[in-house]
Amino acid sequence: MEKKSRVLVVGGTGYLGRRIVKASIAEGHPTFVLNRPEIGLDIEKVQMLLSFKQKGARLVEGSFNDHRSLVDAVKQVDVIICAISGVHFRSHEILLQLKLVEAIKEAGNIKRFLPSEFGTDPARMGHALAPGSVTFDEKMVVRKAIEEANIPFTYISANCFMGYFVGGLCQLGMIIPSTESVSLYGDGNVKAVFVDEDDIALYTIKTIDDKRTLNKTVYIRPPQNILSQKQVVMAWEELIGKELKKTSISEEDFLSSIKDQEYAQQVGVAHFYHFFYEGCLTNFEIGEEGEEASQLYPEVAYTRVRDYLKRFV
Repeated sequence: MEKKSRVLVVGGTGYLGRRIVKASIAEGHPTFVLNRPEIGLDIEKVQMLLSFKQKGARLVEGSFNDHRSLVDAVKQVDVIICAISGVHFRSHEILLQLKLVEAIKEAGNIKRFLPSEFGTDPARMGHALAPGSVTFDEKMVVRKAIEEANIPFTYISANCFMGYFVGGLCQLGMIIPSTESVSLYGDGNVKAVFVDEDDIALYTIKTIDDKRTLNKTVYIRPPQNILSQKQVVMAWEELIGKELKKTSISEEDFLSSIKDQEYAQQVGVAHFYHFFYEGCLTNFEIGEEGEEASQLYPEVAYTRVRDYLKRFV
């Protein structure tokens, strides 16, 4: 049996990062977590790091402001997974990864780098509306740096996180389902893809020692979770035994709402437009440059949308 790669998780205390750390430990990888001095007095993050240590992870000192510390951290492992935030309503730090790329280049030992992606495939979003396009543009800057440095990579396209999309019945700014009403995007029939965050972490870890995913994009498209907003709503209605009052938001009205929002919300509105009006998550076939996670790893018993919604009943 081949020895499992040593994994360094950068952003390991974040929303997805903490799940990746747990999945890495559970899958038997020697797991390292970057301990950045920038967390300062954030006691919750400190305690989370200590809990990882108790589970067997090693904490490694390193800062994006200290190149030598990053190089030293990188030299201790085989694979790096970066999960720093790429959403504007939290902290948007995608381009910090360029410093990580420089450290990986100098260290020269990394077998695989998984940068912070985990959403829509940015290579397919060159047409994206501003200001939402900034997310995709910056991820492509990082990809360009990785590929120009000949760093082996895997890009994870995880589509819609269930926590942020399914809980609120796909409504922007909602994460708990209403038992009274719902606003549909147009007719609500455009298909999207919903993936539980713990499943994203597990699929991610499964790719790192898999030759089939080397230098490819892995799309996480669990077949039973390729659903329209209307189908998500119907699943909720069945669970609560009640039909919700439905209103429809036209494409024109949705787009016109962008100008009245703050910048972070404008980014989100633009993304939701592409997901639920354009159908950017499902309007293409995966080609030779990609793989689909649930086909590669059929042993993963992924969470269904209905099962996620049951938590709210």
